[in-house]
This record gives sequence, structure tokens and C-alpha cells, in this order.
Amino acid sequence: MGDYRKMWQDLGLDMESHDQLLEVLPPTYHDVYLTQENRPQVMEYFDFVVNEIHGLRIEELQQHKSAGGKVIGTFCVFVPEEIIRAAGGICIGLCSGIEIGAGEAEKVLPRNICPLIKSFMGFKLAKVCPYFESSDMVVGETTCDGKKKAFEILNDYVPVHVMETPHMKKDQDRKLWEEEVKDFARHIEGFTGNSISAVSLAQSVRESNDKRRALKRLSELRKRDPVVISGKDCLLIEQIAMYDDVARFTSKVNELCDELEKRLESGVGIFPAGTPRVIVTGTPMAIPNWKVPHIIESSGAVMVAEEMCTGMRYFENEVSEQGTDIDSIINNVAERYLGTNCAVFTPNTGRMERLTELVKEYRADGVIHCALSFCNPYAVEANRVEQVLRQQGIPLLKIETGYDQEDAGQLKTRVEAFVEMIKE
Repeated sequence: MGDYRKMWQDLGLDMESHDQLLEVLPPTYHDVYLTQENRPQVMEYFDFVVNEIHGLRIEELQQHKSAGGKVIGTFCVFVPEEIIRAAGGICIGLCSGIEIGAGEAEKVLPRNICPLIKSFMGFKLAKVCPYFESSDMVVGETTCDGKKKAFEILNDYVPVHVMETPHMKKDQDRKLWEEEVKDFARHIEGFTGNSISAVSLAQSVRESNDKRRALKRLSELRKRDPVVISGKDCLLIEQIAMYDDVARFTSKVNELCDELEKRLESGVGIFPAGTPRVIVTGTPMAIPNWKVPHIIESSGAVMVAEEMCTGMRYFENEVSEQGTDIDSIINNVAERYLGTNCAVFTPNTGRMERLTELVKEYRADGVIHCALSFCNPYAVEANRVEQVLRQQGIPLLKIETGYDQEDAGQLKTRVEAFVEMIKE
């Protein structure tokens, strides 16, 4: 990483805390990712992105801001990035995947709250995340009670616009969501000072769809046996998708897929043929929340799909490109995002149906449901997941964990036992 200290100081970061964070991340990344054997060569780009996670990309954001552009931070796949980009803004995912700044966060939040919520509040209040400090505005959503109340507090420190996410998918809910998306577009226009045209929105839709298609192409390659890329690497790519430059990222994913297709032709895999295959589902995993994936893939199994928001929900549905006027394109955007199978919905039959489809498509031997501690939507919905998978005869392991490493040994024992069971 280059010398970005002056940039970080200008952003107002707590340099001591930030230095401590940067001391922890490289060894963790090395142990989880760089010890893998026979990784695809193009993964060097994504390693570089992580190495420069608080450097080069932040510098790009500052250049964008210096030219008069706006940076909009988000936490959720419900926020339509097409609208932000159509108004000349940059949409980035925010830091929320590690236990940090807990003391500061607990001054305004209860101790027993979801680790993701405590993490993003800790990053902001402790001034450790340069993405937060680069954001001119944050866009929240009402996908859980904890987040929507935390956004009220976060608004004391950075402007927050909250989108009301419907909790059902009836006709009136669709109308509500369409109005929310239109209101969001108006708000973004006012905030950036740029009008959204049918031309700019259509272009943004095409570019976002291209990114989704590249990720879907990568996902399709994971159906093959032997597996040509680790699930950890794919999760990393899906995490990076939320803050990297769209065109550059899309190009690199397609370049990676070219390499993987050649590997498939040669029969080269990163795991031996017949390695137990699992699908991971549940609460999204933000960088650097790699604990459970690392345990899975160091316990004799391989992740072949992630039915999560940091996973397939981010890219599997595209926005229709049929619209020609601004209203029809915005409606297409709204329709696409409402297709997300988030646990906020009741009932959420779409998620159950998709999970069983994925098990067949990816020839998975079992499913691991991972919910963050105090993440009520996913922890409660695990009951429905268990019922449906049991009816289909699909093995399931339910895990509830946090960001700390205290339960890593116990989790590894449980995962190893699950892997042995599905081998049989």
C-alpha cells in the first residue's frame, strides 16, 4: 500500500485506531486467502484491491469529490445503485464486518444488538472507516428494527436518507416501493444537483446489469466438478463488487471467468473432484467477516453458492432494459429490487423455493444457515428454512455467531461433523 496518511488525516480518521485496524487485516487476509494453493492468477487483482482497501479506492473517491461529485454510502442491496450513478454519484458499501469501536457504539446503542449494526456505528463514531468519512450521505432502509432505529442516531453524524422497505409483496406494497424509489430519485437529484434523465438511467442500468452478468457467469462456473475456484474467493469478489469501480470490476470478473473456463477445459480444480459441496445462507457477510467460510473450506468442504445479500441476491436478478422513458425505467428498477428474497418479507416463500432450486442446480450436499447473533429476521426465519429443507431431505446445519473468534473452535467441530455426515 502507498503512503496515504495525509489523506487519512485530512479525512479526520483516528489515526491510532486506524493503524491498529490495518495491522490486524493483512495477517488475517494472509491466513484466510493467501495460503490457498493453485489460486487463479486473476485473483491477484482482487488481492490488490484488498491491499489498497483504504488507499487507492479512497483516493479515487476524493478525486471524484474534488471534481464536484457526490459519494453515497449504503449497507443494503435494496438501495438502487443505478439511480445514484445516473445522477453522477458513486455508490459504495460501508464498513460493517468487524468488531470495532464497540465502546463508542455502546454509548448510543444497547450492548446486545446485531454485530453488523454495532460495527457500522462503531466505525463511524470511532472514525476508523475512510468510506464513511468520504460519504456525503448514507442511504438506509427499514429491513430490520435495529437498523432503522440506528439510522436515526447515525443521522446525528452524517446525513441519512431512509427508504421504507415493504415487508410484504402485495399490490399495495409494490406501489409503496415504486413511490419510495421515485422519491429516492428525487432526493438524489436534489442532493447531487444533477437531473436523472432516461438516457443516464438507462446507461446506468446497462452497466449494473453487465456487472451482474459477470458475477452470474462466475457463479455458473461453480456448478462444475472439480470446483475451479474456492467459495472464499467468490465471496471476496462479491464483497468487493459493492465498492469497486463498476466498469473495472466487471472487466476483471470476466477476465477471471476466461481463466476459469480454460481451467475447466484442462480439468484443473482447486478442490479434488467429489469434495462435499455446501451452500451458505443467512445474514450477509461484510468484509472482513470470513470466519465461517474459512472454517467450512478448511474442514473438507467447498462453498458452491452464497444465498445471501453478499452473494447471489446481489446479482441474480437484472433490471429490465425495455423501458424508454424515465418513469418506465424507474418502475423496472423498483421491480427488480423488490425481487430480493430478504428475510424482512413475510411470508418469504421465494427464499425457500430458491434455496431448494440452488441445491439442485449446484448439486449441493447440504446447506449451512449462518445468522449473526441478535439478527432476529434470519434467526427466526431459520425455522422455515429448516422445515422446507427437511421435507426435501436436504441436510442443514444452523449456526449463530458474532464477529469475535471466541467460538471458532466450537464452530469448526460442528462444521467438521456436518461435513463428515454429508460425505456419507
